[in-house]
Amino acid sequence: MQPILKVALFLGTALALTSQAGAQNNCDRPNGSFDQVYCQMKVLTRADADLNVAYTLLLKKLAPAAQGRLRETQRAWLVRRDRDCVEYDASRGDVVYTGCAVDTTTERLNFLNDRLRECNSSGCQPSRLR
Repeated sequence: MQPILKVALFLGTALALTSQAGAQNNCDRPNGSFDQVYCQMKVLTRADADLNVAYTLLLKKLAPAAQGRLRETQRAWLVRRDRDCVEYDASRGDVVYTGCAVDTTTERLNFLNDRLRECNSSGCQPSRLR
C-alpha cells in the first residue's frame, strides 16, 4: 500500500473512531489525548482540503513549464511531510504524528496561498516555487 494511502487510511479511521466522542467535546479545550487527536484531525482535514483547492487554483494560473515545477515541488513536499510526520512501528504499522501533519500542511497551504496572491496581484513568479 502506498505510504500516503496508509496515512489517509489511518487518519480516516482515527477520525471515524473518535467522531462520536469528539462530537461531545469542545476543541477549544480538548479533554485528553483522544480528544486532541480528534481535534487535530478536524484541523488537518480542513487544511488538506484547503491545500488541494489552493494547489489546483495556482496550477491553473501558471504557464506549462511552471506547472511542471509546481508538480515537482508538491511531490517533494509530500515526501518530506511523510518522512517527517509518519513513522513505521513494526508492531503498530504507520504512526502519523497529527500535530506535525497539521503544522506541515498549514505551512504548505500558506505558501501556496502566498503564491496565488502573488499571481493575482503582480504576476506569477515561477522562481519562487519550492
